[in-house]
Parts: sequence; structure tokens; C-alpha cells
Amino acid sequence: MTKLEEFYDWDAILDGLNKYLRIRATPIGMKLFETKEEMEAVEKIRRPNSIHTADQIVAQAARLGWTVGVTAEDFVGAQCGAVMGLHPQDAEWQEGARYAGVWYETPEDARKHQAAMTVVPSGQFTAMAVSPLASKRLNPPDICLIYATPAQMIIFINGLQWAGYKKLDFSVVGESSCADSWGRALSTGEPSLSLPCFAERRYGGVLEDELLMAIPPAYLPKVVEGLAALSKNGLRYPIPQYGIQNDVRAGMGVSYSSKSK
Repeated sequence: MTKLEEFYDWDAILDGLNKYLRIRATPIGMKLFETKEEMEAVEKIRRPNSIHTADQIVAQAARLGWTVGVTAEDFVGAQCGAVMGLHPQDAEWQEGARYAGVWYETPEDARKHQAAMTVVPSGQFTAMAVSPLASKRLNPPDICLIYATPAQMIIFINGLQWAGYKKLDFSVVGESSCADSWGRALSTGEPSLSLPCFAERRYGGVLEDELLMAIPPAYLPKVVEGLAALSKNGLRYPIPQYGIQNDVRAGMGVSYSSKSK
């Protein structure tokens, strides 16, 4: 067992996320591999026997609990592989011709969309795998993917910001919003929140009340520690409704009295 494998106490992390957020979708990990052979060496890895989108592969881990590995050849088109650096971001990809007249009015709009996407540079990786964090088969994953409702997600972010506060900025590229989540997190190493797009919801099983956080695993112990501190202060999920006509001073007094001392 490597030092990295010893570092993450996945049982404690998952217990904390479930305790403080009651997450319903399975938290999963995603890992890139330089060779297909490395990916296929992952314990109990499944390989697709038909063509999919990346959204479907991610969903098979998050909704079915599978460990699944893919290469660019398993995807329906270049877009899925290019986001993860498995397919070259070549001139044809940059044109985004298939999106003109569908998602964007003109070919120029489509080109601008492609240029706006945050992607992993191609050339280093040829395969990817996803797996539930609880399985510990990708240990450690490059990033973790957590689906949550808006209320759960803001508490998650509050936990992340509890100590060593930092303003978080996220992006919205529109369709192909996997570039805002796993593309951005893989390429920048930063927590990356996204509004899952039409394709993620149609093909990837993402529910209409879910957001997606893609985050390197090193942040998760800090999140759980922050959630525990917030819970101690009475700032918990689910967020109870106070009432839109009640005198607010009683509720605010409980939340803020002596907390800053």
C-alpha cells in the first residue's frame, strides 16, 4: 500500500458525507491512465460492449455501483474523449460543426463554444475508469464526483470554505457541461461545480434537481471537517424552514449568538 493509499480514509470520508449531507447518489472517483492495460488491470473493471457517452459511463458508477473503464473508441463521438484528453483537440474538433444549428446559431458560435471548454490536453492519457469511492479500486482517483441537490451542495461548499476561506469561481459552458465539472477539475486540480447539461440528464441519468461537484480527493477530508464544525453550530442539512413571516430575530439569535467569540 502506497503513502497516497494510506492517506485517504474513505470510510470516514463517506461516513461524513452521508452523515452531514445524506447524499443519495453514490460518490464516485474518476482516474485517467496512460495505457489501456493499466486501466484494465483495475480490480473488477468492466468494459463496455457497445457505444456510449461519457455521461452514461459515469452514471454506471454513480447509479449502479459499477467499476467501468473506457478508451476513446468506446464513445459515440470526439467530444466525450476530448474533454478528458483521450481524443485530440484537433482542427475538426475545434470547429464543432455538429453543434452548429443544433445548440448554437452559427458555425462561429459553435467554434467559440469549443474554445471555451476546459479540457485535459491530449497526448498523455488513453484510458479512463470510474468507480464508487467505497470500492477503493481507484486509490486514489484523480477526482471525485458528487451529485447533490442545491441545498446539499451549498452546505458542502460551506464546509469546504470553513477553514482557510477562499472564494470559489465556477464556469458555465452550456451544453457539454462535463467540461465545467470533470474537464475543469482534471485539468486545473480545483473544485469544479457544474449545472449538468441536457446530455448528462438525458443520457447520464442525472436528476433534474441535481448539481455536480468534481473535486480532487485531497479536499474531501477538509470538507468533512468543515461540515462537522458547521453542524456543531446548528448549520445543518436539511435546512429547516423558519417561516417567511416570523420575527427573524429569534432564529438569527440562535445562529449567531457568541459564535464568533
